Amino acid sequence: MDIEWLKPAVVLGSVMYAVIGVIVFWVSFVIVDKLTPYKLWEEIVEHKNLALAIVIGAKCIAIGLIVAAAIKG
Repeated sequence: MDIEWLKPAVVLGSVMYAVIGVIVFWVSFVIVDKLTPYKLWEEIVEHKNLALAIVIGAKCIAIGLIVAAAIKG
């Protein structure tokens, strides 16, 4: 049985990529929030804008796919 994925270097690399992915995701959300004429979080949560929530959800999936592709190489 091969347990190479349990080596500390592999685990640390995975954690680092996860942290970098979350940071990239957060920065992209902030950039889109600054580019729009309204506050995204307020518009989605308080005003219940479903169309905007779908668009932001699609952006989140796209950023996740880009980060995953960058990690996989």
